Amino acid sequence: MSARTGVATLCYVYAVARDTPELDAIARRLGAVGPAASPLRAVRAEGWAAFVSDVPADRFGEEGLRAQLDDLGRLEQLARAHHEVVAALFGTLTVLPMRLASVYADDAGVRGMLALSARTFEPLLQRLDGRREFGVKVYAEPRPASRTPAAGGPAASGREYLRMRRAQREGERRSYGEAEAMAERVLERAGQFAVACVRHRPQAGVLSSAAGENVANLAFLVPAAQEDAFRAALDALGSVRPGVRVEVTGPWAPYSFATTAAAQEETHAS
Repeated sequence: MSARTGVATLCYVYAVARDTPELDAIARRLGAVGPAASPLRAVRAEGWAAFVSDVPADRFGEEGLRAQLDDLGRLEQLARAHHEVVAALFGTLTVLPMRLASVYADDAGVRGMLALSARTFEPLLQRLDGRREFGVKVYAEPRPASRTPAAGGPAASGREYLRMRRAQREGERRSYGEAEAMAERVLERAGQFAVACVRHRPQAGVLSSAAGENVANLAFLVPAAQEDAFRAALDALGSVRPGVRVEVTGPWAPYSFATTAAAQEETHAS
């Protein structure tokens, strides 16, 4: 419960870092943060510290949190608030970003998490030191048919309609195949600069606001010294072939590489 407001609260964890004396000053400098705009603070155990802030129990307990995650608009707001804190921290020191909505009952629960996972933190943090994440998506964008047949009409119009539909499907298959080939070129080119890659599931439906069909959804872990060369190489690929689009985003805090599961899934790019 918050001593300031008397409202029941839970602990929302944003990131984990090595415990050093300057963490309190960093937390104070960032001030009120997160989905509840409450003061950031460091909770310590076993040589590690978690950056946390208080959130209302009614919104972040099991039912309240499920309601937020099931509502796309509220989920987007929560993700933005979470990312802003992690990005601000990562701009100051290397941290392990926690998954969205990592909530514990109290500081004791956070300390228990730190003690339980302490042995896994160091190799993960060493992997992230001096490196950031870039996202690369490859889209198939079939070119539209040259003309649109009439909706009705005689048999000739019907045959023309079927011909154009076959041509459209063939164009879609060709564009998809070219996009898959481009994804392989992206992996080859990015491997010259990135140290690791994670292949995410391609986005579709409400998760993808971009035009075209997402064929590849990749995350790369890139050393700071290689960032400009990485982006230049991928930007050059993006202009190679019509009907295929390469989208590069970042750099971000390396969410895709911050867990032991990610370490098991990733492909070494070099």
